[in-house]
Amino acid sequence: MPEKPGGTEITELAALKALAQPRRQQILQHLTLHGPATSAILARALGLNTGATSYHLRELARYGFVADTVALEPGARRARWWRAVPGDRRFPPPSRRTPGMRVVMDELNRHAHAADLALFERLQRESGARADGPGADEWGDGHAYSRGSLRLTLPELHEFFEEYIALMNRYKRPDTETPPGARTVHTRLLAFPGPGDDAHGREGASTDDTSRETDAS
Repeated sequence: MPEKPGGTEITELAALKALAQPRRQQILQHLTLHGPATSAILARALGLNTGATSYHLRELARYGFVADTVALEPGARRARWWRAVPGDRRFPPPSRRTPGMRVVMDELNRHAHAADLALFERLQRESGARADGPGADEWGDGHAYSRGSLRLTLPELHEFFEEYIALMNRYKRPDTETPPGARTVHTRLLAFPGPGDDAHGREGASTDDTSRETDAS
């Protein structure tokens, strides 16, 4: 089902705090990477005890970030299985954040950015190791990286972001419609304005230095 235009803004401080907790971010990342799991599976993977993972899962479920699902292993039907709930979730812009929100968002972003970089480096490293030995496949060329700069107005930047989300939604589909050979591809968009006294732009020089690199290492 297509995402609702504009996404869902998370404005409740308690929900932001639930999402910002580092262990819960690890749980969400594991569920996104590896699919549904029980609290015991997550505990083993993250080095926690099942009581801690069960608590974190309940807190994430309280705000709709995870939900229980059908058992994936016939012998583990009595255990509760959890999945990450996908969605176009958005945060209030800095101009509308309360002091409490700013503290939580700083913490959330700090952990999320570090986790994203660590994940990219790990998966790229593992892909490179497979390329030099048995098990190499065409997905070794699947690490796309792009840098660029644009001269945009603030409304154009908002439009650029919405077009990116629309592109993501265009490729989303249920598992039943996913073709054989497809893999989960992790995407991240980071766009930020330059300083207000952009002398480079005032001089009228072009800033179109967009490049694209695919790295299989």
